Amino acid sequence: MSLALEVDRPSLAPHSRAAAFDHADWRLIRRNGAVTPFDPGKITVALTKAFLAIEGRQATQSRRIHELVEDLTRQVVTALARRPDSGRTFHIEEVQDQVELALMRGEHHKVARAYVLYREERARERRLAEAPGLPDITVRDPDGQELPLDRPALARRIDLACQGLADVQPAAVLAETERNLFNGISAGELAQAPVLAARALIETEPNYAFVSARLLLDVLYAEAARLVPGEPGPVDYAAYFSAYVRAGIGFELIDPELARFDLERLGRALLPERDRDFQLLGLQTLADRYFLHRDGIRFERPQAFFMRVAMGLALREIDREARAIEFYELLSSFAFMASTPTLFNAGTPRAQLSSCFLTTVTDDLDGIFKAIRDNALLAKYSGGLGNDWTQVRGLGAHIKGTNGQSQGVVPFLKVANDTAIAVNQGGKRKGAVCAYLETWHIDIEEFLDLRKNTGDDRRRTHDMNTANWIPDLFMRRVEADAEWTLFSPDEVPDLHDLYGPAFETAYLAHEARAARGEVKVFRRVRALELWRRMLTMLFETGHPWLTFKDPCNLRSPQQHVGVVHSSNLCTEITLNTSQDEVAVCNLGSINLAAHVTPDGIDRERLARTVRIAMRMLDNVIDVNFYTIPEARRANLRHRPVGLGLMGFQDALHVLRIPFGSEAAVGFADESMELISFHAIAASADLAEERGRYPSFAGSLWSRGILPIDSLELLAEARGGLDLDRSAALDWAPLRERVMQVGMRNSNVLAIAPTATISNICGVSQSIEPSFRNLYVKANMSGDFTVVVPALVQDLKARGLWDEVMVSDLKYFDGALGPIDRIPDDLKALYATAFEIEPAWLIEAAARRQKWIDQAQSLNLYLANPNGRLLDQTYRLAWRRGLKTTYYLRAQAATQVEKSTLRGTDGKLNAVALAPTETAAFCSIDDPACEACQ
Repeated sequence: MSLALEVDRPSLAPHSRAAAFDHADWRLIRRNGAVTPFDPGKITVALTKAFLAIEGRQATQSRRIHELVEDLTRQVVTALARRPDSGRTFHIEEVQDQVELALMRGEHHKVARAYVLYREERARERRLAEAPGLPDITVRDPDGQELPLDRPALARRIDLACQGLADVQPAAVLAETERNLFNGISAGELAQAPVLAARALIETEPNYAFVSARLLLDVLYAEAARLVPGEPGPVDYAAYFSAYVRAGIGFELIDPELARFDLERLGRALLPERDRDFQLLGLQTLADRYFLHRDGIRFERPQAFFMRVAMGLALREIDREARAIEFYELLSSFAFMASTPTLFNAGTPRAQLSSCFLTTVTDDLDGIFKAIRDNALLAKYSGGLGNDWTQVRGLGAHIKGTNGQSQGVVPFLKVANDTAIAVNQGGKRKGAVCAYLETWHIDIEEFLDLRKNTGDDRRRTHDMNTANWIPDLFMRRVEADAEWTLFSPDEVPDLHDLYGPAFETAYLAHEARAARGEVKVFRRVRALELWRRMLTMLFETGHPWLTFKDPCNLRSPQQHVGVVHSSNLCTEITLNTSQDEVAVCNLGSINLAAHVTPDGIDRERLARTVRIAMRMLDNVIDVNFYTIPEARRANLRHRPVGLGLMGFQDALHVLRIPFGSEAAVGFADESMELISFHAIAASADLAEERGRYPSFAGSLWSRGILPIDSLELLAEARGGLDLDRSAALDWAPLRERVMQVGMRNSNVLAIAPTATISNICGVSQSIEPSFRNLYVKANMSGDFTVVVPALVQDLKARGLWDEVMVSDLKYFDGALGPIDRIPDDLKALYATAFEIEPAWLIEAAARRQKWIDQAQSLNLYLANPNGRLLDQTYRLAWRRGLKTTYYLRAQAATQVEKSTLRGTDGKLNAVALAPTETAAFCSIDDPACEACQ
């Protein structure tokens, strides 16, 4: 098939109506660098020939096609006119990109596919034709001197980056790099050019993500050498390390205590080859947000970064060097990754390493504004926040001191919202906080509206996350379609600290008091109507999330010393809070994909990883920098940690298990039981070595009640629980050991979202299914093409991976279902989040939850959300005993820009996600998803 689709050829037809635009000052840059006047008629010609090639000459002569081509031409010209700061000068490739995009948006799929394939073929022909006679390029060095481009050196750099990687072509990277060079290019721009060139090829071959990362390493090595003496390469890591630590101390960015380590020994332990294990998204994220820098110059190399974190966690170990090397090995191999605050701050003068802080707000001005001040102090050093606001009296309640009426909780939530924006986690990322309110609070209906875009903006919190804290009694009233009574907490103060049967007894008594006129502020509503409104707001605004009070408390190991009044920012932490104690949790996640082979879980390696990881997390508590005394008091008294996991979807791919299957539910059960077993055993070992945590006596642990056993407490309170409670391991000896030697930590397990640290490790997020098989992830470091590598390998093995498949994946939003030529077994194995029934996610989560003493950040995906499905989904989550749920992600809220555009800013716009006005959607890099890991 021959397609004359180049828009820079002579015009063969009169201008279309797009010529109505004033193009007098518009110019076109040809590929040879020549500048000519812009002529929209050539776009019309190109489009006409494209339709001719697909639909035949007779079709293109019809009035419909003629009008269609004119309309598409107008779209292209209009899009070009909107480009800011273009000076009305466009490269030929930009114009062709817009032609392609207009075809895809118009759903002219066959024409667009032909256009894409033709462009690729013409590009290949040009590369072959132009290779012998490349133009001379000069490079401007930092002193302003222009020198000839050293093409052999550039080629060697690219060849080295491609070594050992399958299916990558150095020539393709070099050609793409050459296309973007120009006379007078700066040395810095030249260094970045091959990085961006390889990045643009990732959609065709996932291994280019490694190529691009390795090319970025060259940039980072050279940058580090500007402040730390040494050659700008990986071979001098040992010599570099000592100089790096001394420089960091001199810049007051590294704790001087690190100089007391045997730096030569630690430098020799560094493994520079592991720098080449990064993918672009992970390395770019580290470079932009984690590496230490001075005046914008990053002087910390990747392996030094991991060792700095390891040293920061080993400060109080007896054999500090041995432990630091052990911790470093775990981090640098991506077997385990500490949370973002730990990675940010370990080994620095202000080592605030904890991830999450939970507070209870008291019902007085001093308490309210102290809580807001505490939020600011905790957020400053990268902590994620969860606030329990249930004690604050509601709208219309009596204020004794002034004899007036309260304005309720909402105005104070507005202040907390604005505080989170102002204190943006030390300038490293957005501040993030979640407010919790119990379902019986008189202000609950206004609370549901906080994230709406309509109404009085003074009673809206557009940046704060919100969550419902729901007692079981309310859910039973919903199922019975009974009435529900709302109270102001100042008149029913005991409800805040009660749960289970005790809560029900007190609640019924207060309802009786209200019926007798002994309660002034209350309101009766239909429970089912309130439930429906909760689901409606969740769908429309994404908030408030649904979390369940009774499972969190009835299964809490620490119910003997307090009450769980809320979860945290990401709904995985369930710890006690009070006026005197701010709950703190210290997180890290096992990379499950690194512990799985096609034959199953590598149990020996997993046990070792869990043991070391638990020691690292326990160390966080002792070396931590606490910004408020209530946090220090709680953390040292209870010593909770939250070991989680990531890469669950990758593990399923290795095992060839579809996410939506009984086998996947069984694997969730098996893997979580192993992690739970070894985490509890590791904490018991630490208790024997270091001593049990101070509040151990009276806990469920001390009574021999492990997380799997606490299910019976929930079942007893509910009168039954429909959940598989079987176990595969022998728990009896461990149960006895825990009662005998104790536990070092009150809580040991929690599954966080891992939105950022999973990027560092190059694996799927947390327990999430694949969002798409091909899409662009947008975060603070830019736009990154994400392709599921296992899928590409399977498609290659069956001869199905080609440009047309890439085009089809874009067109169908990364889903395999609509692509006819893909076999059914691959469609099942690589089903995306919206192709999987949400019940499968809940069933897998329920089987995990039986082994977890805290909770898990569980997102739910609904492809075609409706009221009935929402109701069924969230009732199932409650019935299965889940403690919390997180975001609702709805298919209606996403769209894909189906293009192969390569913008001039170096950002690939292949499959960009954009929220629409309907339904709730959690962005891939939402601060609430990443603040806790």
